[in-house]
Amino acid sequence: MGKAVPPVHTHSEQTAASAPFPANLVSGRGAASNPEARFEREQRQLEDDGWGLLEELPPLTTQCQNEVSRSIITRNTSPDLPFDHSINPYRGCEHGCTYCFARPSHAYMGLSPGLDFETRLYAKGNAAEVLERDLSKPSYKPKPIAMGTNTDPYQPIERTHQLMRQILEVLERCGHPVSIITKSALILRDKDILARMAERNLVSVRLSVTTEDRHHARSMEPRASTPANRFKAIETLAAAGVPTGVMVAPVIPGLTDHELEGILTHAKDAGASAATYILLRMPREVSELFKDWLLREAPGRYRHVLSLMRSMRGGKDYDPQWNRRFRGDGPYAEQLSRRFQLACRRLELSTRGGKLSTEHFVPPQKGGVQLSLF
Repeated sequence: MGKAVPPVHTHSEQTAASAPFPANLVSGRGAASNPEARFEREQRQLEDDGWGLLEELPPLTTQCQNEVSRSIITRNTSPDLPFDHSINPYRGCEHGCTYCFARPSHAYMGLSPGLDFETRLYAKGNAAEVLERDLSKPSYKPKPIAMGTNTDPYQPIERTHQLMRQILEVLERCGHPVSIITKSALILRDKDILARMAERNLVSVRLSVTTEDRHHARSMEPRASTPANRFKAIETLAAAGVPTGVMVAPVIPGLTDHELEGILTHAKDAGASAATYILLRMPREVSELFKDWLLREAPGRYRHVLSLMRSMRGGKDYDPQWNRRFRGDGPYAEQLSRRFQLACRRLELSTRGGKLSTEHFVPPQKGGVQLSLF
């Protein structure tokens, strides 16, 4: 067994703390602390030595490292997920959504699910190359690939790395279907590819909207596109012929759930043809990080939000059970589901994703496949 590698932090050990950082250091970030990864043996704590040196440090900056991948398609057998295959070109997410259920995955990198998750990122630079190789294998059977299921493929660093566009280029050439979920209007950069793929029923898109409240959106999702720009993205993609819907996610009871019908109506007016929703999920470290956000940004709602959440999670902050984790359980969860169904019926929004085509798939003729001698 090798020795555990301690986490690396932007401001060395001065930032490796579970206590909240000075506000000037975390401006524009969703988390306000950097708790140690749960697998690490050492714990560090900020201590004020009286000199106020932390206040003099510059704000945290985003760092992105290249990751060489051996494979790029992730497979799952979860019975409550509508997809088998997915791709995540990035680890961590600069959007910095405080509630992001993917935050705990950074612990496997020896990094914090807090500020590290949104400032210490990894880009799978060879993603398109590896994808082309994987699709060319004789044993590969085409199934729709889901993107944006863990971290957002259109987060700000995509402007520079352009991994998503490279992946879409491979999928378009091969006639391979893909579904995309994002909180970013950056997806409009790839409207040309998406429109061409839509003509062959190879793509569907969902824009994720949590709230239309600009204050809450700016605080909870500090580097995601504004809600208005997400609705504009729905309008633009739908006008281009791309099947586009809205995902109301996460629904936060006692804070944003009253907006459910309004978001669905706004999305329909913009051209959305389908909708879904997901209840707030707070696995592992997300629970404390989100509760910290509530105390900072909406202290008057703190007890009410947690009370409603726990009423839908069997008295706990989170219930990971299949078929319950996305919707919750109990009277309040049933009421939320009923409201969603009634609104979608009234607005004529489909609550089921359309079936994408696999009939156009043609395996690439390269990617390291050994050719026959005869």
